[in-house]
Amino acid sequence: MESQDQTAAQEQAPQAGDVGRNAITTTLAQLYKGRQPKHFENPHPMHLGGPDPLAGISVWQRAEPIPHWHYVTYGFSEQQSKQGKHGKSGFGFELTFRLATAPGVTEPPMWPIHMLQNLGRYVYRSGNGFQHGHRMSANGPISLGMETLLCAMGFSYDMELPAIDTPNGSVEFLQVIGMTAEEEVAATKWDTRNLLTLMLPYMPLWITHLERASFLSFPAIQAKVLGGMQRDGSSSGIVFTDLLLIEEQKRFLRQSIATVTLGAYLVGQLAQLLPLRLGFGKPFTLSGPEWRIHFELSKTNSWRIGRGVVRLYVTPAAVKEFATLLQQRQGVYKLPSFQNILWDIKQTTIRNAEGEIVDIIG
Repeated sequence: MESQDQTAAQEQAPQAGDVGRNAITTTLAQLYKGRQPKHFENPHPMHLGGPDPLAGISVWQRAEPIPHWHYVTYGFSEQQSKQGKHGKSGFGFELTFRLATAPGVTEPPMWPIHMLQNLGRYVYRSGNGFQHGHRMSANGPISLGMETLLCAMGFSYDMELPAIDTPNGSVEFLQVIGMTAEEEVAATKWDTRNLLTLMLPYMPLWITHLERASFLSFPAIQAKVLGGMQRDGSSSGIVFTDLLLIEEQKRFLRQSIATVTLGAYLVGQLAQLLPLRLGFGKPFTLSGPEWRIHFELSKTNSWRIGRGVVRLYVTPAAVKEFATLLQQRQGVYKLPSFQNILWDIKQTTIRNAEGEIVDIIG
């Protein structure tokens, strides 16, 4: 997940005079007590026309609890004066990442710098920030050019950096944690926070090891995940998508006909999550740029369309229809329980951070 446009790697301290930036630097100084990081400053950030949004990234070398590099970003929060009106500074967080290293290595790898900048690019372009318990697919290895099963990321609070109040508002430190595809699926079907808690005894401080296998190969973890799914269902109450369109055809004295256009990848999400949400009495939402579809469990099937939202009230039998009759293939589908809704499924093209096609679904 590396960027074609690499951040300039300059080993220099953060600039003085920026109140938001200084608050982060002060917090790190309290943790590292006189030690100096390697700092990689971005001389041409996105707001000045450059490709990468983050102002800089500091990297600390650690020996405990195992040798690793600790990366911390500057740029998701407001670095200079306060701009927004809410209580958060900018997006309200900075990202951290911990990468295991061999003893004696003196230079931090650059690929995490590019990975964090790519995450910054996603946040700034989409407007979607990260929160504790979020997860995200990298659509390929988190580090291109190196063999690893880690192709997804979980987000949790950095255990050594509590949230701070700055002159520009509050800032949380969210740690990026490398996950395998199998672990991402388990987190989707159950709960990211609970899964990361199960993983913590095997990866102290959630230090990422590129070489590791899936923790779901451990029978004890696999059993606890399965038990959690059966007990709790899924915590994934909303899924965001770039492709979700609704067209309504109104008819005189009869219910409208709606055509829902969505990507084949989302069909797989529906099949996985509707039984684990509605089956446990929990609602579920698909959210696109202009439209949302909100699903709720009901004793009878019905639907209504409003401004920017379609509400579907779905029986347990209809939940099974969504999970089995909609296909991850391009085409137009109609479910027996919702005769007036057409589901127009389009191919989904999966691209990595460089824009290269890595998979086509449908």
